[in-house]
Formats: sequence, C-alpha cells, structure tokens
Amino acid sequence: MNRRAGLAAGAATAVLVLLASPTPALADPADGAPPEDLFQKVTLNDTPGEPIDLAVLPDDRVLHTTRDGQVWLHDPETGQNTVAAELDVYSHDEEGLQSIALDPDFGQRGGRSDWVYLYYAPPMDTPEDDPATPDVNEGDAPITGTPEDFAPFDGVVRLSRFRFADGEIDLSSEQQILDVPQNRGICCHVGGDIVFDDDGLLYLSTGDDTNPFSSGGYTPIDERPDSNPAFDAQRTAANTADLRGKVLRIDVQRDGSYTIPSGNLFPEGTEDTRPEIYVMGLRNPFRIELDRNTGDLFVADYSPDAPEADPARGPAGHGQWAVVREPANFGWPYCVTPNMPYIDYDFATGESGEAFDCANPVNESPRNTGLTELPPVAQPQVWYGENESEEFPELSTGGIGPMAGPAYDFDVRNTRGRTAVGWPEYYDGIPLFHEFTRDYVKGFRLDGDGGLAGIEPVLPSFVFDNPMDIEFGSNGALYVLEYGDGYFAENPDAQLSRIDYIGSDGNHSPVPQVEASATNGQAPLAVDFSSEGTEDPDGDRLRYEWHFDDDGEVDSREPNPSHTFTENGFYNVALKVTDPRGRSASASVDVVVGNTAPEVTLVRPADGDTFSFGDAVPFEVEVADDQEVDCNLVTVTYILGHDDHGHPQTTSSGCTGTIQTSDPEGHDPEHDNLRGVFVASYTDPGGDGLPPLTGTDEAVLEPVTTP
Repeated sequence: MNRRAGLAAGAATAVLVLLASPTPALADPADGAPPEDLFQKVTLNDTPGEPIDLAVLPDDRVLHTTRDGQVWLHDPETGQNTVAAELDVYSHDEEGLQSIALDPDFGQRGGRSDWVYLYYAPPMDTPEDDPATPDVNEGDAPITGTPEDFAPFDGVVRLSRFRFADGEIDLSSEQQILDVPQNRGICCHVGGDIVFDDDGLLYLSTGDDTNPFSSGGYTPIDERPDSNPAFDAQRTAANTADLRGKVLRIDVQRDGSYTIPSGNLFPEGTEDTRPEIYVMGLRNPFRIELDRNTGDLFVADYSPDAPEADPARGPAGHGQWAVVREPANFGWPYCVTPNMPYIDYDFATGESGEAFDCANPVNESPRNTGLTELPPVAQPQVWYGENESEEFPELSTGGIGPMAGPAYDFDVRNTRGRTAVGWPEYYDGIPLFHEFTRDYVKGFRLDGDGGLAGIEPVLPSFVFDNPMDIEFGSNGALYVLEYGDGYFAENPDAQLSRIDYIGSDGNHSPVPQVEASATNGQAPLAVDFSSEGTEDPDGDRLRYEWHFDDDGEVDSREPNPSHTFTENGFYNVALKVTDPRGRSASASVDVVVGNTAPEVTLVRPADGDTFSFGDAVPFEVEVADDQEVDCNLVTVTYILGHDDHGHPQTTSSGCTGTIQTSDPEGHDPEHDNLRGVFVASYTDPGGDGLPPLTGTDEAVLEPVTTP
C-alpha cells in the first residue's frame, strides 16, 4: 500500500549537418577511472511517489515531480521531504506532470522568489469514465470514427512557469508559455524535457503523441480516414507545422511570452512551418540535456518495439543518442538513420510499397498540415537495438530505453573540505548516458568535432534501478531519480539519491534507517520511532537529530525516541545522523494525524491470473477506510507491461466494471515479456486541512496464447 500523503491530491534545405560517421571507430575506454569504492550512494527520499523528473537547486535542495501532479522538495539540512506544489492534471494513460526545470537566473534574486518551469497536462474538459456505466469507458477515445468523434479528446500539454519561494511553488503565479497539442484518451508518447543554454534559451522536447500498438512494432503511418489520428506519426513528428515529436527552442520574455531566436530549423515566417522547431523527426525524446560550456545538445530518442527487421516493413526497433549542434531532422517516422529506411506500408490494403528516401523524405499523409518535402535525415552518434550492436557492443543487450544525461562540469572547489562530494576531474566534460531498461550509466567520450570517441561504464557495480533522471548539483555530486521495477505507481525500489565522491579523505556518510510504530491515525497519536539498522561504514560514532515537524528545530537527539502528535496534519519525520568529521545523511517517514490510509484490495482480477490480449476483463475492488468510501473515486488502470516498464492503455472508474484489453500487435508475449497489469487506486478526500491518503493494489496477469 502506498502511504504517501496526498498522492492523488526558410526553407527546409541546406541547414543540416551529418553529426557523425555512420560507423565511428571507437577508442578503448580510458583505464584511469577512479576506483568505485571512492564513491558512495546516499538515499535522500525512498518514498518518492511515481518519480518522473528532478531539478537540483543551487543550495543543494532538490525538487522532483510525480506523474500524478506533485512536486516534492528535499531539504538536506533537515533531511525532510515536503510537498512544494500539487497540480491538478489529466492522467488517462501516460499524461500527467512531466518535466521540471529551474530558470537560468534561479538563486540570483537576493532571496526573492524564483521561476520554476513545469510541463504538464491540464485537466480541461476531456471526457472521463463514468462509474455509472461499468461496461463503457467514456474516457477512451474511439479507435475509429469521424473528426467529430475525435474532437472531444483534443487537449494540450502545457509549458508554464511559477514562482518558488519559502519551499513552495505558488500555483497562482502561473505564466502560461506554450501549449503543445495532444490527442487524448489513447496511448502514447507524451513525455517532455526542459533545458536551458548559456544564452538563456529554453529547449523543450516533445513526444510524437502516437499509438505504437497497431503497427506491428514498425512505423505507425496509418492514413485511413476513419482511424484515430493518433495512429499516424506523420501528423506530428514529420509535420513541419506541428510541435510534437520535436525539440523546440524559444526565448521566454519577462511576461511569460516568447520570441523565436535565430538559427532554428525554419526561419520565422516560412509558410507551413512552426518557427519554434529546432529538431524534428523524433519519436519520444524523453530526456535531453545541454552542455552549457560547449552548447552541445544531447538528445536521446526511444525506439519502436519490433525485435527483428522485416523486408516488408523495415528495420527492427532502434534507440538513438545524438549530439546536436545545428537544426536537424532525425527522420521519424520514415527512417532510423540515413541508411535505415522504413517501408511505405498501406494500412488499408496491407500492402508494402517502396522504402522511404532518407535523403529526400516526403510527407504525403492527408493529416500533414506542413511542408511536403522535408529536410534530409541526420545521422545520430549512437543507434542500437535489442541485440548486441555491431557498432556499439559496449551497450550490451536488452530493452531499449535511451536517456540523455548531463556532461560533468568539474570545479576543483567541490573536491576540497571534509564534506566535499564533487566528482573528480576524470569525468570533466563527459556526457553521461543512462539506460532505463538496462539499469546502467555510461560515459560517452567525444572528439573535438562532436563525434563519439569512446564508451565506458560509469560505476558499473552501483545500482541504477530504472534510472529516470540524473543531474549534477552545484556541489559536483550526481543526483539520481530511480523509477524502480513496476508500473505507474510508487515502486518499492524507487528513490531519490545522491552519488558522492569521497576520494578526498575516504570518509563515508552514515547510513540511517527509520521505522515508526504507526504512520497514520487519529490524534492524539503516540508513535515510537526507531533508528535500528543505522550504521557508519567507517565505524564512527554518530550524532542523532530527529525532526518531528518542519520548524527547523531539532526535536530529539535520542536514537529511538517516542513522540505524541496532538494536532492533525501531515508530518515528514526525519532522522539526520552525522559523523565526527561532518558527513551526514538522513532518512524519513511520513506520519498523517487525523486520517487513516484506505486499504485497497483488487479482488479480481487476481495476481497471477491468466488472460488473452483482447479480452474484456471484469474487475472488482474493495476499499476499507475510516471515512465513507465513494466508489466514484476508485480507479483501475490497465497497463501493458513490457519487460520492466509499461504503457498505460486505459483507466476506468468504480468499484466494479470491465476493462477492454487490446492486442499488442507486433509483440511476442514471450519474447517481449509482456504482462497485463491492473492497478487499483483509491484516494480518500482528507478534509479539515488534512491531506488525502491513497491506497493501491496491483495484479499482474500472465497472457496465454492460442495455438
């Protein structure tokens, strides 16, 4: 059960450069990497909700987002984790709160408020499931129909900025900057990321907002007039007049409006184009990063799912990583690389045509509102599939989840002092690459021209459990947001952590543990706290500091104190332990007084049940709570589990009902490790100043195949 409080609540020619040779000769990784035992991973928050993105403040506080709309703040001084904001978001499948970023001038206003940027899906008036009709899900967009049928599901993902002060984001201060259109009620690829360059220009990556499950794992270019537009990526990624499947580049002004900088892909005023576009032809660039010292933009783009090439359809799925120094078109949905085209496939007749021309791609989709002739396809530095890559064997094998990480900016000042945590100069300027499905971080060394010179492992013995985001702080430490193994919930292994370099003196931070005899209940609530299991790797004697509330004062210095909470509210109780040389670490536990967490049981389907894709699966949910249970607030989400990640397909409301599963065309249930995941959730209303509490239950169903 999730006990986290409040979780619910010009022309397009002659502007491209090929950025790398298609077959680079890689140098051997350097042998001088610092020993791994001179690094230490320190947990900052082990109950981070469903973590999506992070931002490290100049004072080493950390903000991170959850998909359901929360922004959490970690304070290293006390070790406490508190809610900085909670947005109301649309979350039918993969939508919700995505990226967070700090204004380039953050922390330079003399203590006044600063801008924080968020990319999120506002609720709008998009249809939702009605619990009174358990056999119909009004929140699902129709698969086929007319434009009038699809229109109610037109929505946006919004880029806005908000003032941040005193540990909170002021939602009333919102400046709406840019809306990216979306076709709601159907999966997938609505992720986005925000970065700034040294001139203060904002870069926003956007997914292609296209369903991948009816195209056999190949290119989704369904042009049939009665098909949902979400089955045709030509309307977005290959559309020069659409903001989806792109990296956008804008200059935000004082009032929240923006202007177009020079040097984007299409000069402002070019007919049938959007001047915001810097990079196009992307599928789901979930993570981008920018090296402010060099101006290099690093873009990682997710892959389709076909495990093998098909001469009638095109290449197998490939993920990509690119260094972008000029505007570019990376080819989706027509090409993987300039030498790997897809086949033009007619979804109405089932017949294959010719391979697309990657040097002269043409968008003839009836849903294209932009230019017909597109820029030539640029070459990424790295491209790889499920099997061992001939060009890049260092990337190993497995799922395909490429994430662009930051390049380290070494500052010798971060390596001095008893509590220094800054990484060593060895990593200076090396872009990091993290693989969500393969659980690792790699260093991509570049030559002077931006070409790939070598790939090397980074801390290969460390656990990176589905790394969702990584960022270097101003202190030189690497902050890691791990999603953990699981599906669209707070997974047991999810956490926010910091990886320190302790090579200056070899002194480790302590490793605290916290337990509480109760985490919710009515006032007065007596709670016994324990630090059992807390240790120092060096055997040092430790100093204990307990914080039962957020007043900043130490409330107890005992290892195992007791405390009675007499006032209703949410308390993030933190234990900070410090060794004699000043290294410290914290652990915390949430206590809610005046509300009891609901207990949610997914009666059916049950964990381990079997089903066939395409089945209508009945569900039944039981909820026990100290408040009256409202079945209208119960949600059940069906997720297509794929290896260690998943794609939400639909959400229904009510204690009983039926969810219609779909055929994951192009996937082999055994080869792709497919599962049907059902997650039931109920959030009570809280009330009287109390935060709501959420309970969840999950069932993973095994698919059966018919002979």
